[in-house]
Amino acid sequence: MNRAAKARLQLRAVAVLRALKQSRTYDELAAETELPAGDLNRYVNGHVLPSVERARAVVEGTGREAVVAELEDRIRLDEEGYVDNSRVVFDQSFLDILATVVAADFDDPAPDAVLTAATDGITFGAALASHLGARVAYAKKSRETAVEEFVEARDRLASGIELTYYLPAMALSEGDRVLVVDDLVRSGETQTLLLDIAERAGATVVGVAALIAAGDEGLSRARARVDAPVAALVGTE
Repeated sequence: MNRAAKARLQLRAVAVLRALKQSRTYDELAAETELPAGDLNRYVNGHVLPSVERARAVVEGTGREAVVAELEDRIRLDEEGYVDNSRVVFDQSFLDILATVVAADFDDPAPDAVLTAATDGITFGAALASHLGARVAYAKKSRETAVEEFVEARDRLASGIELTYYLPAMALSEGDRVLVVDDLVRSGETQTLLLDIAERAGATVVGVAALIAAGDEGLSRARARVDAPVAALVGTE
């Protein structure tokens, strides 16, 4: 891990600790993270950064577990099993904390671009790109009027509806390392089209990341397409 990556990890740990501290005392946070309360106070108040080892333990261990637990608490399922994630995607501060956790999985080396689909994936994709120091690109179901060149992908769904996504050609370059992300993965149809766009742009997909997976179908389709990590922070049945 180079110096810049170490610094990003340390700052992410501070961001996670600050978020957790909003609903905990320092003693409670110390019990949860197994770090001294006095040290936590200094980290949260910006007096000193945690060591790389402690930062990794927070971002990849106890801090991650606490953030994932809150994500699970915010998800609602209706009587038919459909996912309501509005308590997640409408809370930008929480998305920023989720991004710190996900970014740690793809930071060494960081991707050149984060690719997502409009609309709910944009806020999380932008937060993740910011933490990774990457560009953000998002595909839409319609063409922008003033854009002349697009990369597009289309598929006929089982319902018979044809789904098409368009990405301005300048958003990705040949040889880019691309992380495909979304807030929610269900059937994998959207992710498949994003992978098609990345391939047609000449980019290399370094991973597929989601906040929530509704079943395993979508993740399985992505795993069949790419030789790279594919995961969601939480899953629902």
